[in-house]
Amino acid sequence: MKDYKFLWLGLSVVVAAIVLGTCFVSAIKTGKSFERTVTVKGLCEKEIKADRVIWPVSYVIGGDDLPSLNQNVKANNEAVISYLKQNGIKDDEISISAPSITDNRATSYSNDAPYHYLITSVITVCTSNVDLVIDLESRQSELVEKGIPVGTGNAWDHQTEYSFNGLNDIKPAMIEEATVNAREAAEKFAKDSNSKLGKIRQASQGQFSISDRDINTPYIKNVRVVTNVVYYLND
Repeated sequence: MKDYKFLWLGLSVVVAAIVLGTCFVSAIKTGKSFERTVTVKGLCEKEIKADRVIWPVSYVIGGDDLPSLNQNVKANNEAVISYLKQNGIKDDEISISAPSITDNRATSYSNDAPYHYLITSVITVCTSNVDLVIDLESRQSELVEKGIPVGTGNAWDHQTEYSFNGLNDIKPAMIEEATVNAREAAEKFAKDSNSKLGKIRQASQGQFSISDRDINTPYIKNVRVVTNVVYYLND
């Protein structure tokens, strides 16, 4: 009787092990099926016009008498400011930097310079009226005709800067477009692999970047964002 009892107990253990093994294998297969994924990127790019500009109107004059040079700078600055206002630039959009004075004779490598002193003056325009600045910048020769040598000096130190500050207004639409592009790529991959596209497993929004479209039109900005999305693939 005891032998039969042990026999049935042994058979029960074997059957239980088989059942558990089958369930474990099934669970592994099911788990692996959910691990099938595809990772895609969605891109959205837009060309946007700058909505802010900083325009430094700079010039350099030279001479040997510092007080006279200083008076010339004051007169030139007044002429530049008057010109800007007459053409639509507002008072609060104009600022004047302190003049920079170079004493050529104070340096050994400038003894042969034609002038004892050089004075650099910069009048800066900061405005949201980008189109007006683009127009005025192309007409700087009108100031030259008035005897003001604008554009002289180190151009690298006084470059016009255009910026775009309306990113928050276009972010949602751009992210949506990038996400749609990512899904289209994932659907194409699923179709080519004889699978069905499942739910999103993971998604991350890439950083937005703003750059000049090209060196000739710095007022046109290229706004770009890339989203990364991981989808499940189903049989």
